Amino acid sequence: MASYIGRRKFLATFGGGAMAWPLAARAQQPAMPVIGFLGSASPEAYARRLRAFHQALKEIGYVEGQNVEVEYRWAEGQNNRLPALAAELVHRQVAVIAAAGGASALAAKAATTTIPIVFSVAVDPVEVGLVASLNRPGGNLTGVTSLNVEVGPKLLEVLHEMVPSATNIAMLVNPTNPSIAEFFSRGVQAAARALGLQLHVLHASSEREIEAAFATLVKLRVGGLVIMPDQLFLVRNEQLAALTVRHAVPSVHLFRRFAAAGGLMSYGSDEREYYRLVGTYVGRILKGEKPGDLPVQQTTKVELIINLKTAKALGITVPLPLSGRADEVIE
Repeated sequence: MASYIGRRKFLATFGGGAMAWPLAARAQQPAMPVIGFLGSASPEAYARRLRAFHQALKEIGYVEGQNVEVEYRWAEGQNNRLPALAAELVHRQVAVIAAAGGASALAAKAATTTIPIVFSVAVDPVEVGLVASLNRPGGNLTGVTSLNVEVGPKLLEVLHEMVPSATNIAMLVNPTNPSIAEFFSRGVQAAARALGLQLHVLHASSEREIEAAFATLVKLRVGGLVIMPDQLFLVRNEQLAALTVRHAVPSVHLFRRFAAAGGLMSYGSDEREYYRLVGTYVGRILKGEKPGDLPVQQTTKVELIINLKTAKALGITVPLPLSGRADEVIE
C-alpha cells in the first residue's frame, strides 16, 4: 500500500512538473519586439514604401509575424490625429517608432523621450528641431531626410519646361503642415520670381478644401499647378489627378503615385530608397544600436515620371529633352 501511495506521489510530482515546465519555459522566452509605425497618410498610399521598409528589415533578420510585430497607426492625412496616435504607440511600449512624415516625427518626439524614433522627413531635421545635428543626432531620434523640399523649385522648372507658354501658375499647400509648407513655399516662390512667373498660393487641408481650391484655380485661369509634398495630398492623389485632368491643368507633384493615378508628372525622391534606409535603421536599433549615434541620412536619388497619356489628353507635346530625362514614361 505504501508503495502504491509512493508511486502516485511520484507520478503526481512528475506530472505536475511536466505541466509546469512548458509554462515556465514559455515565460522565459523573450517577447517578440514590436515596431510602431506612425504614418500621416494611409496604408494604400504607403504600399510601395512599406514593401521597401519590410525588405530592409528582412535583410537585417526581422520578418513581420515571425520574429517582430508591427503596430500601425494611420492619420489618413489628418495631422491633428497624430498626437493621440503617437500616444497609443507609447502606451503600447513599442521598441522603436518609425515616424513617416514631418508631422508624424514631431508628434512622436513630443510623445516620448525614451523610445527610439526613426523619422522620414522632407525638411531639414535640425532646423525643425528634431535633432541636434545630422552627424550626431543625440537623444532618441535619428532618421532619413529626402530632397523633396529642396526640389520644390525644380518642380516649377520642370513644369515650366513642359508648358513654357504658361506664365500664371498656382501652388497648392496644406497650412496644417507648417514645417513643410513654409520651406517649400519659400523655394517655389523664389523660383517663380527667377523665371518671371506669377504664382498664386492656394490652401487646402481637407477633401472639401481641395475641391474649393480647384474652383479658385479655374477662376484665376492658371496654366499650371505645383503640389506641395504633404501626406494629405498623398492620400488624395487620385482625387488630385482627376481634378487636374477634369480642369485641364498641367500639374506636377512629388509622389509617383500622382503620375500613376493620371496626373501629368511627378518629380521627387525615390520612395524605395527612402524607406529602405528607414527600415535599415529600425532593424539596427532593434539589434541594440542607439539612435543618437546613427547619423541622419539623406536620400540622393530623384525620379521624374511623365504620364504620356495625360499629356496627350491635355494637348501637350512633351519636349524631347524632358522625356529623355524621364526615369519612367507612363503610356
